[in-house]
Amino acid sequence: MEQGIFRSSRPKKIFEVLMAHCIQGDGFMESNQKKAADVGRYVSSLLRDHFGKGPASVHVLIKPPFAFIHLRDFLSPMERILLKQQESKRLLELRDLLMDELRPQIKLNLWKLAGLDVTDVFADWNLEAETGMILCILDEETAQETLAWPEGVSHEEVIKTINRASMKVEKRPGSTAVYWLNERTVLVVREKILVEIEKELIANGFTEPLKIAKRPLERRSLELVDMETVLHHPIREVFVDWDFSGDTGYMVIMLETQN
Repeated sequence: MEQGIFRSSRPKKIFEVLMAHCIQGDGFMESNQKKAADVGRYVSSLLRDHFGKGPASVHVLIKPPFAFIHLRDFLSPMERILLKQQESKRLLELRDLLMDELRPQIKLNLWKLAGLDVTDVFADWNLEAETGMILCILDEETAQETLAWPEGVSHEEVIKTINRASMKVEKRPGSTAVYWLNERTVLVVREKILVEIEKELIANGFTEPLKIAKRPLERRSLELVDMETVLHHPIREVFVDWDFSGDTGYMVIMLETQN
């Protein structure tokens, strides 16, 4: 990955920027909704042009310094064939390679379309569910609304449980932050999580095999620590990606909600 969180021309630490500013007012909400709509249309078109099929739906959530994009019904006919032939590993590798090529375009065009100063882009896929996520890190202060937390859920207990899960597959993170972006989207940012063997693999160019091996382990670790009980919601799916050069991991937990 090119950069870690807040490593831009104006460096910021994710754990130092907490109560930076409060964004309020109908004007902001309307502006944010327009930005999300513009980003959604762009991402849908981009993926259709490069993957041969766009997602059936694109949900965009902008909560500075994050922009989260959730994709549904996203699997091309050729990819479906590969999946049926048990070639999911190859399919994931191809998608990751293509996202590496698209990353500069996404950064440039999100700035042009929505004024979003994207410092890095991460992605993950749930092939069986035909879903995916794109997470953009923005060079912006942490908005007050990003820090909102639901009543009845212990922030301390969630952090402790995430750290326990990390220790089962890596080590205890040097820092852990959790953001409840909306009623069904929880973002976890962990720093200093890589063990020495992982660092050596990365140094020797084995980043893609390491990603593919780590993703199912990360998802299973949440089951081992009974994360659903702590969050008070069933977990629908989990997306994971890393900034290996910055030793930072990003996990998005999608929850089942009562409608």
